Amino acid sequence: MKKILIIEDEHSIATLLSYNLVQAGYETVVANDGKQGFELALSENPALIVLDLMLPTMDGVEVCKSLRQQKISTPIIMLTAKDDEFDKVLGLELGADDYMTKPFSPREVVARIKAVLRRSESKPADPQDSSTPLTFGALTVYPDRFEVFMSEEQIEFTPKEFELLVYLMENKNRVLTRDQLLSAVWKYDFAGDTRIVDVHISHLRDKIEENSRKPTFIKTIRGLGYKFEEPKAI
Repeated sequence: MKKILIIEDEHSIATLLSYNLVQAGYETVVANDGKQGFELALSENPALIVLDLMLPTMDGVEVCKSLRQQKISTPIIMLTAKDDEFDKVLGLELGADDYMTKPFSPREVVARIKAVLRRSESKPADPQDSSTPLTFGALTVYPDRFEVFMSEEQIEFTPKEFELLVYLMENKNRVLTRDQLLSAVWKYDFAGDTRIVDVHISHLRDKIEENSRKPTFIKTIRGLGYKFEEPKAI
């Protein structure tokens, strides 16, 4: 049985989720605070983590961020009691794979877990040899090393920012819609919030463009989406 780690401080919600997941054929482990959840995520090797945003000792954002910094790629579904765009964007930006807003039905959570697990299991294995760097102008990206350099200066990126940048570069000169980017980078198989794409594009421009208001790499194609272009030599 696949093991699901539930990090949720509300006992009734944790019990309800655990019951429904066991009925669906999963093994469950429950943590009632963020610190315990983080430790269990490292020791129990779960197939997926259901992570509440508001937690004692260590909130969900910090748990998610710390796990990704430890190179733990376990899929994470983040739960939030607030229908707050900032929380959703922040959670996904830090490496969560999906989010759900309370109140929710346990059956929907089980369905989301199955969908996220299917997506994670269908990902191709990482190549063992070094991939060819992507270089456009002063921008160089090493997809296999999770490294980005601008004029030899390394720039820090969140996992989703990095995935989005690589996807744009690999599809240079192609106009990509927000829905295409949601599907390719966030692997959404349902109608997602395209505002997430806009926020991430804005963050990319802040990091790689000389002037984010007049971008030379990532162009907005009004009414359609975005396109990555190599800057024209002056």
